[in-house]
Amino acid sequence: MNKVTASNKIIEFSNLLYEVEQVRVPSPPLTELDKELTITDAYHIQLTNIEKKKEAGQKVIGKKIGLTSLAMQKLLNVDQPDYGHLLDRMVIENQGVVTKEKVLQPKVEGEIAFVLKDDLKGPNVTAMDVLMATDYILPAIEIVDSRIKDWKIKLADTIADNASSGLYVLGGKPTPVDSVDLAQIGMVLEKNGEIVNTGVGAAALGNPANCVAWLANKLYEFGITLKKGEVILSGALSAAVDAKSGDYFTIRLAHLGSVSVRFE
Repeated sequence: MNKVTASNKIIEFSNLLYEVEQVRVPSPPLTELDKELTITDAYHIQLTNIEKKKEAGQKVIGKKIGLTSLAMQKLLNVDQPDYGHLLDRMVIENQGVVTKEKVLQPKVEGEIAFVLKDDLKGPNVTAMDVLMATDYILPAIEIVDSRIKDWKIKLADTIADNASSGLYVLGGKPTPVDSVDLAQIGMVLEKNGEIVNTGVGAAALGNPANCVAWLANKLYEFGITLKKGEVILSGALSAAVDAKSGDYFTIRLAHLGSVSVRFE
């Protein structure tokens, strides 16, 4: 990874978001604190905090793509995807429990996870390249969270905040990517036994493989390569659903199986 040359702004905001995770008091939007905050600034803030966490012993085990569906873009009033890093401390076991101290303002999304068998390096990665580099796919729950108060975010806010990453859960059984039509995979999101959202693979940039290709090409701008063995969360297939203490969520994906999580 290229070392980020951090300006005072990047240092200040990365420290602010890092502190929020420790004290558990959300921050005002960064874009209100600095109305000139750019998308490039925001990615450097994210990368600075990822480096801090790696130095503290955490490991990057994958990436997530956010804001790939029109529903999520409308929900958060943004107009393009973004990405964040998955760390080993974000993993929750299938049918596991999310304790209160792990989240601030959680929401649940249903996604398709790709597990890579080969590296993917931009700048000209295609959806076909993604399929060829994929070992298998799984149903996934992403628990998005925000260190920004009341989710009042613009694109630069969520990018700086590691694309509003929180936790994630993988389930089902490994499925060969060439055995299904990714664009046609249907999803049902259940909250406390009731269906609250449905979606389809095509909701994520037309095909989840397009999302992973976008990611590989975007990462090229920062000198980052997707690595063999990494987990890639390819983007929400419907709008996120608020999660509160006592809630139980199940995601069912056609042909891929299900994945569940409970909030303490």
